[in-house]
Amino acid sequence: MPALRDTKLVAEITWLGVVRDRAQALASSPQDYLDLRFSGPEGESHAGLTRPSCSRVTALYPRGTPVRNTRQLAIVSDEELSLIAQEMGLPSLDPALLGASMVLRGLPDLTHLPPSARLLADSGACMVVDMENRPCSLPARPIEAAHSGFGGAFKAAAKGRRGVTAWVEAEGRVRRGDRLRLFIPDQPAWSGMPV
Repeated sequence: MPALRDTKLVAEITWLGVVRDRAQALASSPQDYLDLRFSGPEGESHAGLTRPSCSRVTALYPRGTPVRNTRQLAIVSDEELSLIAQEMGLPSLDPALLGASMVLRGLPDLTHLPPSARLLADSGACMVVDMENRPCSLPARPIEAAHSGFGGAFKAAAKGRRGVTAWVEAEGRVRRGDRLRLFIPDQPAWSGMPV
């Protein structure tokens, strides 16, 4: 019995990018396509089968602990980027300034896709959503350099709109203009959370 349900929702890839050297700069370089490998997008500084743990998992591990890399891609929504820019008072916001890997159009509330949701390309490439990519202050510097006086406004404006992190489950190439089908776990919401 399949554990994933086809939502019949389809997203279009409107932008692709890679961060070449995150130690030098957060901003990503626009790309026409990404070759997705099990280790992540080729040429991406965030790629690798493992990574040092970061603030996302400090409840579990000391910072810097080697962990499985489920943060190979940063996926954002075209619609949510527009809302962030609007709240910041900008006409638009370049996804490169956020270090984005991929921008999608057409999925409602992308930032809150359930963990383990799949984004399947016609090429067979498939990405698994790990979790919400919580906004941080790292994009403030590149945003400030591009839009003086606006960098500090990003974190608050991006709350609940920063997109998701994801990892590659099946290899393949994705291009701007490709369509991705959304599959979600076929299970009810967990009711065991203490109140």
